[in-house]
Amino acid sequence: MMLNKILFPLFFCILFHFSFIFNFADANQQEAEALIKWKQSLHSHNQSFLSSWSRSTGFTAKNSNVINPCHWLGVGCENGYVTRLNLTNVGLTGTLYAFNFSSLSNLTFLDLHDNNLFGNIPSSISNLTKLTSLHLGNNQFTGKLPLELGKMTTLTYLNFINNFLSGHIPSSLGNLTSLSHLIVGNNRFVGTIPPKLGNLVSLKELRINLNNLTGPLPPSIGNLRGLKVLSVYGNKLSGSIPKEFDNLTNLTLCFFSNNTISGSLPAKLCQGGILQDFCASNNRFSGTVPKGLKNCTSLTRLRLDRNHFVGNITEDFGVYPVVDYIDLSYNNFEGEISSNWARCKNMTSLKISDNNITGKIPPELGLATKLQYLDLSSNQLVGVIPKELGNLKSLFNLTLSNNKLIGNIPNELGNLLDLASLDLGGNGLNGTIPEGIGNCLKMINLNLSRNSLSGVIPWQIGNLVNLQVLLDLSRNSLSGEIPLQLGKLDSLEDLDLSHNNLSGQIPSTFDQMQSLMSVDMSYNNLEGPLPDGKVFTNAPLESFMGNKALCGNITGLMPCPRALNISKRNGKDLVILIMTPIIGVGASLCIIVAVALYLLKGVKREKTRRIGSHRENMFSIWSFDGKLVYEDINEATEGFDTKYCIGVGGHGTVYKAVLSTGQIVAVKKLKTAQNPGFVKGKNFEAEIEALSKIRHRNIVKLNGFCSHAQHSLLVYEYLERGSLGKLLGNEKEARELDWEKRVNVIKGIANALCYMHYDCSPPIIHRDVSSNNVLLDRDYEARVSDFGTARLLCLDSCNLTELAGTYGYIAPELAYTMKPTKKCDVYSFGVVALEVIRGSHPGDLISPSSSSSVYTSSSSSSAISDTSLLENIPNLIPKDLLDTRLPYPSSGLAHEIAIIIKLALECIKDDPHVRPTMQYVCHQLQPTRKLALSNSIGKIMSWNEGECSSEGAKSMRSSSCSSGHKVDIV
Repeated sequence: MMLNKILFPLFFCILFHFSFIFNFADANQQEAEALIKWKQSLHSHNQSFLSSWSRSTGFTAKNSNVINPCHWLGVGCENGYVTRLNLTNVGLTGTLYAFNFSSLSNLTFLDLHDNNLFGNIPSSISNLTKLTSLHLGNNQFTGKLPLELGKMTTLTYLNFINNFLSGHIPSSLGNLTSLSHLIVGNNRFVGTIPPKLGNLVSLKELRINLNNLTGPLPPSIGNLRGLKVLSVYGNKLSGSIPKEFDNLTNLTLCFFSNNTISGSLPAKLCQGGILQDFCASNNRFSGTVPKGLKNCTSLTRLRLDRNHFVGNITEDFGVYPVVDYIDLSYNNFEGEISSNWARCKNMTSLKISDNNITGKIPPELGLATKLQYLDLSSNQLVGVIPKELGNLKSLFNLTLSNNKLIGNIPNELGNLLDLASLDLGGNGLNGTIPEGIGNCLKMINLNLSRNSLSGVIPWQIGNLVNLQVLLDLSRNSLSGEIPLQLGKLDSLEDLDLSHNNLSGQIPSTFDQMQSLMSVDMSYNNLEGPLPDGKVFTNAPLESFMGNKALCGNITGLMPCPRALNISKRNGKDLVILIMTPIIGVGASLCIIVAVALYLLKGVKREKTRRIGSHRENMFSIWSFDGKLVYEDINEATEGFDTKYCIGVGGHGTVYKAVLSTGQIVAVKKLKTAQNPGFVKGKNFEAEIEALSKIRHRNIVKLNGFCSHAQHSLLVYEYLERGSLGKLLGNEKEARELDWEKRVNVIKGIANALCYMHYDCSPPIIHRDVSSNNVLLDRDYEARVSDFGTARLLCLDSCNLTELAGTYGYIAPELAYTMKPTKKCDVYSFGVVALEVIRGSHPGDLISPSSSSSVYTSSSSSSAISDTSLLENIPNLIPKDLLDTRLPYPSSGLAHEIAIIIKLALECIKDDPHVRPTMQYVCHQLQPTRKLALSNSIGKIMSWNEGECSSEGAKSMRSSSCSSGHKVDIV
């Protein structure tokens, strides 16, 4: 009896133990099978990464029939159950449709952010009743958030940032009272902010920025007394901030920018004394700055720009010992600039432009030695420019334009060796231009226009070889001759010397300024011939009118007398003029002698031609004997042997040829068999000659055309690194083409197409822009090749039933119009730009078109094609838009890349009428749009800027990013 009392409980204990083991093994098996099933639903390239997720690798040591997933990659367990799944940034591609949430009900942590997951978020996710942390951000999820999320009451962390989710933010999220972080920014949510979010009394961080939310902030937001981060920027919020906002005394980061919020700022802002970053830019705020903000010594960043604030700037702002960035521009502040700003020792940016500030610039600003960006433009400032500003050795942007400043430009500004942009235009400055400015070798923008400067233009300005955007000295009283040294500014795009008293001739060295796109020399005392550069021959008459005696081949300008041309060319033509009669007599004698020799000795003309083949450049004379050139090329390529082949294109095969002169050229042997009549076209030679004269740093030089009975050849300069497409396809070479080089390549292509469309007469439409038709030189400078080839081949016999171009780059309208336009090139440029950034052709990112489509559609395509994608946060650019062979770009480059992607997505719109022009694209890529071209400029991404850097993200969505320029897309 006693034995039964002992054995009976023991039996049940053993039975319970075995039951537990069997139940546990069964649960473990279900979890493993659920994970394997989901893995199998993902795209094939994920299978190798999740190779440990296998029935053959998951057996337990004690039972070979039980799969234990606890040792699989990304899987974590507690007490034998799967409780954590962490697969971040591993390239997962697929959906959650096959994810059996019920079988993984023990999960407490699920993190799948930074992948390529798409489709809807299933409502069955609410079966994860023990989940405390859910992070699905930085994917491509679409559709609405399921209402069932409100059942997951154990959640403390919820993050869906940077997806394509739409619809309303569910009110049911207000049930998640344990939530400390709610992050749903950068999606497509609409409607108002649910008042029930005020129930989330444990919330520390609320980010609902960069959506399409409307209406005011609900008063219930005042219930979130523990809130530290509030981010609502980049929506369409309106109304005023409710008075209940004053309850949020624990805020450290607060971002309201880029909405239409009106009324006053919260009265008790920074009452808690811990506010660090406050951004309210680009709204409709009015009234004065609250006193709490004046005394907010914790501030590191303050942005109130582009509002309607009033008040005395001297009294309303205090000393911020740790502040880094202040922007008060585009308001109605009055008063004088206080010397107290100099006590902000950590300040790198101070912008107070476009207000009603009076008084002088305090010399004490020269003590704020960390300043990198100082913009006091468009105010009522008087007095002189303090020489103490020359102490700001880190300064890269100094803008004091449109004030009432007088006196000399301090020579001390020449000490600012990092200065990239200097704008002093529109003041009353007098005296001479200091020679010291020539020391600022990183300068890319110099504007001294609309002053009273006198004296000569210092030749030292010619040292500023990085000047690219603008050199504007117009509307002053400058005299003397234009320095020859300005011709060294071969990167300069815009030159304005108009409305001065300059005399003499325009230097012939200006022929070398190949990047020059705009020039204005009007209303001076200039005389003599215009330089030969393209910009001078294509410029309107207005650019040269009001001078003493300029001449040139421009309608309305008198033609140059022969003597002037002789003078311009340093006497070469004078020699020709004198020698012509002598040569004429000598030639007659030579003809007689030659005929005699021919009759007596039978010398063949072919031998004479061969002697000429050893000149330095065979193609320096257009009319050079085609037969002789062909024979040299034929010999150099051993009869066009395939071993010399460096590329095959739609119009022919390209060979590398080292000629007898040592000159290296690329020779395209045209497919004349496909178009046998083209060489007989009456306009063909004229077109070839015109194209051979095109000179642009981003266009491959066409040396000439060589016609032969067997083949017709186009002869180009040789580029060492070959085609862009080939380079991107090579793993090693693609890694060497880093982000900075890729950005420059895209800019180069844009510059070339803009030049062809707007600076050539008649305009040239490329017709076949592709990565294979972009070549790179030794320094990775881009050169567009095959320009004009399609047009040449269609001069006299063009079959309009054939679709010209490379599939994958052809604009969709060509399928039904068969008429190439500039907008077709724009479309192709967009595809190439995305290809350069992504590292491969972006076929699956482009909306399928009925014309050019060899593309593969995916569920994410339509979302990615929307331009709103990149009007947000550069450092959250979806990974599938970036070449994964390179590390993630730095913040500065990320901005430029985000701009490029945004522009590229605009370029590939199906409707050609809404695509931008190449002029607009080039304008958007100019350094002044973001001041981020050089390393010095990249120190602060100022943008005029809808961004808030402390948030770890910079918005590019606001109209303020346009820097006041009107966008005109035609």
